Amino acid sequence: MPMAAQANRKWLLLLAIPFIALLCTPLYSRITPVIWGFPFFYWYQFLWIPLSAAITFLVYRKSGR
Repeated sequence: MPMAAQANRKWLLLLAIPFIALLCTPLYSRITPVIWGFPFFYWYQFLWIPLSAAITFLVYRKSGR
């Protein structure tokens, strides 16, 4: 495998961050802190929607795919 292809594959590992962050439910399975009436459990998951999109965009741009 060419060296450039290997470097591009390393960027793909960033895609695991949102998956792992949302997979560990005990880390965010609580009510406090509350923001705008939303318990932590919900706004933590909502927060990951734009973060996941940003990470996906970054990986897309850096991997050259």
